[in-house]
Amino acid sequence: MAILEEQISNEYLRFLIILILTIIFISLSYLILRLIVKRIVDKKKKYGEFILKQISLPVLIFVFFIGLYTSLKSLTVLEKYYLWVDGVFFIITVFITAFLISRIITVLMSGWLKVRRGFERTPGLLNKAVNVIIYVVAIALILGYFDFDITPLIAGVGLGALAIGLALQSTLSNFFAGVHLISDKPINVGDYIELDENTSGVIEDIGWRSTRIKTLTDNLLIIPNGKLAESNIVNYSMPVKDFSIWVPCGVAYESDLKKVEKVTLEVARHIQKTVDGAVKDFEPAFRYKEFGDSNINFIAVLRIEEPFKRFIVRNEFIKQLKERFDKEGIEISWPIRKIYQIK
Repeated sequence: MAILEEQISNEYLRFLIILILTIIFISLSYLILRLIVKRIVDKKKKYGEFILKQISLPVLIFVFFIGLYTSLKSLTVLEKYYLWVDGVFFIITVFITAFLISRIITVLMSGWLKVRRGFERTPGLLNKAVNVIIYVVAIALILGYFDFDITPLIAGVGLGALAIGLALQSTLSNFFAGVHLISDKPINVGDYIELDENTSGVIEDIGWRSTRIKTLTDNLLIIPNGKLAESNIVNYSMPVKDFSIWVPCGVAYESDLKKVEKVTLEVARHIQKTVDGAVKDFEPAFRYKEFGDSNINFIAVLRIEEPFKRFIVRNEFIKQLKERFDKEGIEISWPIRKIYQIK
């Protein structure tokens, strides 16, 4: 017993023991934290893993530095440097705490926004804005701890911000346009939008300067927030995700129009019930539109579950309608020009 007390009284050995115990404690804490997260969110495994990754790292780093700080304070050789040690560890503690708070807010924000329509994924601008605020507060606390007078610094930052604002008018305009898009919510991450006939896709992220849109060709279209905010946008995901598609067609003037309507609706009903992406309980509509140059034109109205499914549904409808028209002897005419020769 006396030998053990003598060994522990050795400050270097004590330093080593505290450090080893800290590492063991960190390992056990990680396993316990993993078990708790798994139990709490067993039905939402992906979200549980997300929580573990976001929170465990800063917590374990924080615990490690507490152990390291305690072990260093046990060394008398560092006694004259305790003030510096305290200052360094205060800076580290503040930044780790800021890191932890930012991760916790990210988890809470993601969990809260997941239950709100249109925010299945958190916009990048929102996370970045929160992180900037947290770290600015952390830096202010550190400066206050070391008795720095931050009044001149604030004045300097104000003048610098004014100069930067004048130099980066376009960038700031895009930033505030991004804030407007997130707060006003004309579009949300995950929405399918169309800007014009050649520009459409799903919103991947709303950043601090630009918005990323994934097009039908799986490419990213990057549009400045200011330009997007001023554009005329068709949002196919609002107010509901499913929507109607109009498929135009026409039949020869000699056709039996009642039969044409009956056959088209039969094909449309079959498409609605059997094709993936079609709304199963929707009753298709049929409307004659106009007397065209070569055909009597009409529109068939179908309904789809989400924007990308319209290509599949329209494709199957056109194929099956043409096949049925051929079987029923219904003609779709092509443009014909009659020339009369005067003798």
